Amino acid sequence: MLHLTGFGHRGNADPARAVRQDALLAAALLVVDVTVALTVGADGRRPDALGWTLLTAAHIPVVWRRRAPLAAFLAHVACVAPYHALDFNHTAPLAISMLALFTVAVTGRPLRTLLVGGGVIGLMLTVKFGQGAAEGTQALRAAGWIVAFIVLGVYVRVHGQYVASVVERAERAERTREEEARRRVAEERLRIARDLHDLLAHTITLIGVQTSVAAHVLAADPDRLDREAVARALDDISETCRTARGEVRSTLEVLRAPEYGGDGRGPLPGLDGLSDLVTGARTAGAKVETEIAVPTAGVPSAVGAAAYRIVQEALTNAVRHAGPEVTVRVALRADEWALRLTVTDDGVGDAGGSPGFGLVGMRERARSVGGTLEAGVREGGGFGVSAVLPLAGPGPVAVPMQADVRDLEPVRDDEAVRDDEAVRAPELERGEPR
Repeated sequence: MLHLTGFGHRGNADPARAVRQDALLAAALLVVDVTVALTVGADGRRPDALGWTLLTAAHIPVVWRRRAPLAAFLAHVACVAPYHALDFNHTAPLAISMLALFTVAVTGRPLRTLLVGGGVIGLMLTVKFGQGAAEGTQALRAAGWIVAFIVLGVYVRVHGQYVASVVERAERAERTREEEARRRVAEERLRIARDLHDLLAHTITLIGVQTSVAAHVLAADPDRLDREAVARALDDISETCRTARGEVRSTLEVLRAPEYGGDGRGPLPGLDGLSDLVTGARTAGAKVETEIAVPTAGVPSAVGAAAYRIVQEALTNAVRHAGPEVTVRVALRADEWALRLTVTDDGVGDAGGSPGFGLVGMRERARSVGGTLEAGVREGGGFGVSAVLPLAGPGPVAVPMQADVRDLEPVRDDEAVRDDEAVRAPELERGEPR
């Protein structure tokens, strides 16, 4: 309805086009009012030259009714008041007067509309009743038209505000849905990146070590080839590949989730898979000691998955960077509210190398369940990782450092820091990547 009255899209309307439209409307109403003045003569006398001038001038301010509605209305009143005072045809300017009053009601606040309408009605009745009871009674009928157009204008204004609010809420809801969809996509991409990193880094490291073992056996003494050792190394490589293929398949099913339904996540790895990680590290040549006192049934799946991935990355780093025949100690324990894990080694600490995302991934895993993680070179040598993962959901936690990972020298990875800052995480400490 606002669109039909010229106020449907005031914020986006072209001002020049609005003036042209109102000029055409004023011209059309002038033709109608002139016709009424010439054909209806019972209510007042036919206008003379001054009357025609005042009647025509009363239509001109309506051209700017949308730009300055109240000023246009007052200018219209300034022209039409002497017209009525000279007792020219009172019906003739009725259409243009109602349009000007309707515009004030549509564009103004209810209080302003009430004051303007009350002022017009009061002035009209005062003048008419001063001329006699018959004139006053006739003015009451005109007052009814004034009230009707004011009520119509207020209704149109309220309806327009309601429609605008509905449209705004719909647009806001749509923007919220789009932002939520983008956020979920970003989170899923980050999760897939973490899973692929954890899986591929661990698997490739183990395969590299096992291949090196097989190559060493072949090159050490070709005349006395230990076929059993070579076969065992190749079997280990084959088993590692099969395990990796299964995990890659489960991870990539996320990308086909819309086709198959569900979230495509598949079963999350958990604490029951730690023994396989330890076996793989031992196969790669590391000496792994474990101290696990955690009832797997009481650990939430998300916390178990985070612990699994942290231990996986820590063992991978130890095998890759800590040097030959490294001893790694994995300790997990749970109290009433948190799972606490430490992974330490007695290797050469950080072996350098190209920047990676291992430490970032471990910290993200811990933060994803509301926990914290610290990692760095140990004061007495080697590398240590310590994490606290709440069992009752995310919450503020502190990492109480264990005796064997106390005084860690924090590490920093420039590329990892950029990725960490992208997820608004605390700044990584300075050092080299693991």
